[in-house]
Amino acid sequence: MAKATSGVGWLAYRLALSAGMAAAAPVLMAKKGGHYRRTFSGRIGRGLGPSDGVERLWIHAVSVGEAAVATTLVRRLPGTLPVVLTTVTPTGQEQAQKALGDRADVAYLPFDLERPVRRFIERFRPRALVLVEGDYWPLALAHMAPRGRIAVVNGRMSDRAFRRQSKIGDLNQLFYRHVDRFGLQSEQDLRRLEQLGVPADRLSVTGNLKYDAAEPPRLEALEALVEATADGRPILVAGSTMDGEEEQVLAAHRRLTSEHGQEALLVLAPRHPERWPSVAALLDSDGRPYAQRSALDGPPSDRVEVLLLDSLGELAGLYRLAQSAFIGGTLVPTGGHNPLEPARFAVPTVVGGSMENFQDMAARFDGEKAWWRVDGSAGLGDAWHAILADPTTSREIGARAKALLDANRGALDRSLELIAPLIEDVHR
Repeated sequence: MAKATSGVGWLAYRLALSAGMAAAAPVLMAKKGGHYRRTFSGRIGRGLGPSDGVERLWIHAVSVGEAAVATTLVRRLPGTLPVVLTTVTPTGQEQAQKALGDRADVAYLPFDLERPVRRFIERFRPRALVLVEGDYWPLALAHMAPRGRIAVVNGRMSDRAFRRQSKIGDLNQLFYRHVDRFGLQSEQDLRRLEQLGVPADRLSVTGNLKYDAAEPPRLEALEALVEATADGRPILVAGSTMDGEEEQVLAAHRRLTSEHGQEALLVLAPRHPERWPSVAALLDSDGRPYAQRSALDGPPSDRVEVLLLDSLGELAGLYRLAQSAFIGGTLVPTGGHNPLEPARFAVPTVVGGSMENFQDMAARFDGEKAWWRVDGSAGLGDAWHAILADPTTSREIGARAKALLDANRGALDRSLELIAPLIEDVHR
């Protein structure tokens, strides 16, 4: 396998990246100050990070979803195996710190520039690299390739990425040439990587690690607070909602009351923390009584219709309380989010039409009739009405979702088998 970082493709990549970084740097520094300043200067993680001479397994997870997958994986690794886990987003960083801060070094991924990448490798001494789902940075991969093996776990190839990469031909080798093994979620992901020029002997289907995620811990005080806020009403959880979606969810909730005469507490959980203030402003303008999770140390004194979950790490466990859930990112064209969190608790779940990021999983749910599909806010309101009006049928659908999740476990064992040689390399 070629290891060189020279040639026309590399020159084009470096020029494009440098130009892009130069243009984006002022915005990035202004918006995300702290961690971007460290990574531009080559300072990685909290402070400089380790420089103790210990070789580590490097695991890279982009954001919250990938960090959750990485947590599932790391918890099954030998306890004596040194690990460094990188993320790109602050929310991914916070989740990784909370879940694995006592088990692994947690740092931000350096920008794919010579000095930050070199400094990261010098300080953390990675001996092998595992990419969760993908996120291929050519310079980082090229620097890692002479040091040890590289593998992908839970790999996928979305429609959008496949269309984009199908247009660049041999330049795809910049992203894939240094990866030794790909553990992929589905046969479709495998076929797409083959079409992009990845040799078939490096590809295998290991399944989706999200099916193997551990049950989130109980947050008993929060559960009691939410149940007290509901005051006997059913609880509807709208999780990981995106820009332009909260309006539709609120309209569906209003429809439930105005047209169907049903009351329910709506727990609204926007996907991105930076949007919490704008969603609170939307609720102010909407006019219905609401409370913010961050402002509560006990049940609100007045009856509220909406609880804004402006907190991190609490959504997955709250699905336990839901009579129904809505999966965000599906009424707007953003590709959807993980539906397994409510399925774990057999919660009857509603999704919109956009599930491009979870095609294989969505096809299984569709095939088993394990959720409700709707087109817009009116459909969501009608689905919630049907779920609350017919709990027996709703429980059956929720049970099918739980059974589907249980039947598709096993990706964790297959992924661990895939990366066993990397673990051995680090333990040598």
